[in-house]
Amino acid sequence: MTATPPRPRVSVFLAQSLDGYIARPDGGLDWLEAVQRPGEDYGFAEFFAGVDALMIGRNTYDVVLGFDPWPYADKRCVVLTRRPPPPRHGEVFRAGEPAALLDALARDGVRHVYVDGGAVIQRFLAADLVDALTLSILPVILGDGIALFARTPAPERPLELVDARSWPAGLAQLRYRRR
Repeated sequence: MTATPPRPRVSVFLAQSLDGYIARPDGGLDWLEAVQRPGEDYGFAEFFAGVDALMIGRNTYDVVLGFDPWPYADKRCVVLTRRPPPPRHGEVFRAGEPAALLDALARDGVRHVYVDGGAVIQRFLAADLVDALTLSILPVILGDGIALFARTPAPERPLELVDARSWPAGLAQLRYRRR
């Protein structure tokens, strides 16, 4: 009998406004420009280099399709959707429960998964599968938008603060992991 491979580690790397929104009501992300500085990625490149695969939602995928170049080159990209379009960059489309999707990736040798997109992150939080969370808080109040945590029926989970940093642009970043 073959042993089941360990579940991949699941990480979230996310920006939100000071009042807790991850996007405008229409999904817009233009407010992220408030902290864009030449050569500064706030640790994202280092984080992304350490992941084997990413799982994103269909709405996030639709936004990212407009980026040039495709930001997920050289990474396995799984789009969670029940309405798959034809792949454009080698991405695959899946539907299902987060634990089953992670099991499938584990069988393929994936050890670290980056989860992105509000609805997908909420599903992984609700399933208690998020191991690390990096939250970048931007110095902007949107007043309305898509909130990540307000609708998350996640189990209570104590987290450990691993790091807290700030940058001259006003961005504050908190890194947490499972306790």
